[in-house]
Amino acid sequence: QVQLVESGGGLVQPGGSLRLSCAVSGSTFRLYVMRWYRQAPGKERELVAGISVDSKTDYANSVKGRFTISRDNAKNTVYLQMNSLKPEDTGRYYCHNGVGWGQGTQVTVSS
Repeated sequence: QVQLVESGGGLVQPGGSLRLSCAVSGSTFRLYVMRWYRQAPGKERELVAGISVDSKTDYANSVKGRFTISRDNAKNTVYLQMNSLKPEDTGRYYCHNGVGWGQGTQVTVSS
């Protein structure tokens, strides 16, 4: 069973940066389209960014120009670099490989 483990969340001030990581077990990471989602309290889970098997990327309009998704197939890891963070970026961030979900990592943007 494939496992996904997110890390890197925390409390950051508006305008700050965080880098999230998602480590995926198994030997087929390179075959997955990987996506980051987030869920704020009382809201539905929303797609933040995605990266294809050949590293093409796409982003939600709300994060374009501020977030960057990347992958390292040698490390079975997908990353989300988040810059110029805003309070509305607060939420629990999850990675998804089309099959399973991690437990998420909390991001709080507050002064």
